[in-house]
Amino acid sequence: MPKGPATSLNRAVAAALAAGAAGTAVVMGTRAYRSGSSTPVGDFGAAPSPETIGAQYAQPAADQLSELITYRTVYSSSRDQIELEQFTGFIDALERLYPAVHSALSREFVNGHALLFKWAGTRADAGAKPVVLMAHYDVVPVDARDDWTHPGFSGIQDGEYVWGRGALDDKGAVVVILAAIESLLDQGFTPAHDIYLSFGNNEETAGDSAVAAATLLNERGVQPWMVLDEGGAVAEKAFPGLSVPAAVIGVAEKGILELEMLTRSAGGHASTPPRMGATARLAQAIMALEENPFPSSMPAPIVEMLRRIGSHSSFALRLVTANMWAFKPLVKQAFSMVGDETRALTRTTVAITQLEGSKASNVLASTARATANIRIAVGETVTGVVQAVRDIIDDPSVELTVLSGHNPSPISGFDSEQFELLTRCVAASYPQAMVTPYVQTGATDSRNFTGICPAVYRFSPLLMDDVDRASLHAVNEKVRISSLGAGVVFYRELIQGLR
Repeated sequence: MPKGPATSLNRAVAAALAAGAAGTAVVMGTRAYRSGSSTPVGDFGAAPSPETIGAQYAQPAADQLSELITYRTVYSSSRDQIELEQFTGFIDALERLYPAVHSALSREFVNGHALLFKWAGTRADAGAKPVVLMAHYDVVPVDARDDWTHPGFSGIQDGEYVWGRGALDDKGAVVVILAAIESLLDQGFTPAHDIYLSFGNNEETAGDSAVAAATLLNERGVQPWMVLDEGGAVAEKAFPGLSVPAAVIGVAEKGILELEMLTRSAGGHASTPPRMGATARLAQAIMALEENPFPSSMPAPIVEMLRRIGSHSSFALRLVTANMWAFKPLVKQAFSMVGDETRALTRTTVAITQLEGSKASNVLASTARATANIRIAVGETVTGVVQAVRDIIDDPSVELTVLSGHNPSPISGFDSEQFELLTRCVAASYPQAMVTPYVQTGATDSRNFTGICPAVYRFSPLLMDDVDRASLHAVNEKVRISSLGAGVVFYRELIQGLR
């Protein structure tokens, strides 16, 4: 699960405001005034405390998650490195922890250890508007050298948090989905429309289980009305100037390109190096990419995100966000200057992640190799980015090979029935939060479902502050117990809201 939006927004807006002071001040001021939220920031009247919402579900969900964290479900491209008994043990635990789910829903295995459940709806046309709820139960490894407060696969509770790998990414989502359905089944509830649960086993390695699940549904003629996977969250302290949590719902995600850059030369003894050998030309190509970043853009979801943030913030911020017709070029420029996270939101990024040269310190490299991890901005393509890299490097001797790649996802609507339903579910589970679309900078399994569904969203109903978000894929991953209860409320509201 990628981190939330940038934490340097105020500086970006301040730079844009200073640079764009010229304009029609009266018109801009009027638009800024009218864009303010009708609910004052931080004043929610009789809204219940977040800790009390779903309190009856919180501790049972925490206990279930604590056990599920103990299974080391770390996937690997090398099958001999996978502890298969950990995956089968996890699946067996699900059956024991959620007996009603396994009794009422059909379950099948996809691509080995991925799971696909079906909860049949009651309407005569139950298959006309099916919904797919997604999560993955594989996790990234825990480095034994890291200093965890509690062991990474312990699932220890301290009264406030459940600790361990997968608490946020993404076993917590598996738990709140299943706990919501289990509680509804206990009440005798059956959905109006078919609901599918797709739980992946190899998301963290960009595996093929989600592809297999989407292909299987497509072959059966299932065309989901909505797909909901991990991605955004209810983020605290994500936007300076915003005093309420932001429920950021990913309506699109950037593409990914793994690009190999290779140079060749004669090699030989290091005592007689040539000018511009393989390593020097590779270094030159890397520096060209470093010094010539891709141009920035401001896709519609980011513009809308800024508008919504501004409507809950100060008048100065609203002056910019309500008048993006005037400030968009300046905000783009400011975003590119302020910080890494803001830059990633608005442009294609290039990160050189692997380098390889000679095998010995006194031998010239006959080949030098680098791998570029490129995150493709919405509106661009793999083909276009590869050509842009060629143009930036401007050296035909540098060989470029696409190792893997996929285009950015289409943008799902944020003025749609589906987005409105998600907004109502957030209001039920986190009434203090504002809801906004955004573009996700990382990849999720849900990208494989965009070919069979036009409404794919990325959101986990779990509350995270900046420290919590920093623990994703890192040390001391943990989730708030109260947030698990609210997450159950979110999914109960979602399932009952399907009419």
